[in-house]
Amino acid sequence: MSMTREEIVSVLGPTDETLVADILSTGASFEELREAWAWLNGDEALMGEGRPLPGTRVAELIDLLDADEDD
Repeated sequence: MSMTREEIVSVLGPTDETLVADILSTGASFEELREAWAWLNGDEALMGEGRPLPGTRVAELIDLLDADEDD
């Protein structure tokens, strides 16, 4: 199921519409966005839990979110 703008904002907080559109264009789910956010903000903890590395969509989201943080 596609995620909504409101779901994106619930994870990221206020963000620009370009990033929202880029995230929506990935076709990722809300759960994938939450996982990407978790990896970006605490990947060592997730690796310590023995979680597998992120899948393709999650990795794409991480790239989008990480690029936004560099601005």
